[in-house]
Amino acid sequence: MIIAAAQTLVSEDLSANAASIKLVLVDAAQQGARLVNFCEGALSGYSKAQIKSPENWASFNWAAQERELRSIANLCGELGIYAVVGGAHKLTASLRPHNSLYVFSDSGSLLTRYDKRFLSNSEINDWYTPGADPIIFEVDGYRFGCALCIESQFPEVFMEYERNGVDAVLFGSYGIPEYFQIALRAHAGLNCIWISAATPAQEAPNGPAGIVGPDGIWSSRSSENPISCFSMTVLDRSNPAYDIPLQKARPWRARARLGDIYQEKMVLDARSQNKSSY
Repeated sequence: MIIAAAQTLVSEDLSANAASIKLVLVDAAQQGARLVNFCEGALSGYSKAQIKSPENWASFNWAAQERELRSIANLCGELGIYAVVGGAHKLTASLRPHNSLYVFSDSGSLLTRYDKRFLSNSEINDWYTPGADPIIFEVDGYRFGCALCIESQFPEVFMEYERNGVDAVLFGSYGIPEYFQIALRAHAGLNCIWISAATPAQEAPNGPAGIVGPDGIWSSRSSENPISCFSMTVLDRSNPAYDIPLQKARPWRARARLGDIYQEKMVLDARSQNKSSY
């Protein structure tokens, strides 16, 4: 299946953000993509950028965001495509919102929502409420997890998804600086998964959107010019370009964690030593 990592312009104008998201969805669907993931805050805007102060959450137009989310969902249904869209999620008046990824199915429904769990110091103190759980969903037999921004610095996020059998992690961030890129390539290679990384178009000069293969190499990247666009990759577990195809790597990794493969080796070594001992 084909997936796409988007880079769209993110502004304080919710309708403009939604329009950029829809244009990418239409274009990607025409090019055969089954799923597109967008950056952190792609619809709502992000803290310290479009949302200038934590107090601005009190005046944020939640009703307008809800309307735009529904319109994006409807478009997904019309196009027959999945979308993962960054946006804030309102909680109670006394709680800061979640920093979330909304997952829309190809039928136009809200499939699930991922709430960022590992927050930066400023986020957890001033801006957002952390989420609690990973999320996994399936498209055409492929399993996907989600992650956001600073979570690229937490190996356990990607290790947990690998243990739960995901094929790819959909990563959204408000910018993908060099050290994020290094981490994402490492997580992809170490866990033998694809990582699709989305970013705002205005941050593309510091690291454009792209998709890392299970070999830890970028399989596609967008333009570094600050324009709305996307990059695409075919997910294929039997792709001969990878040294260790996923269907071979995964069972071995699971066995290794249980320890039985090492126990078998110890028995064989002991038998070999017995044959040559006095």
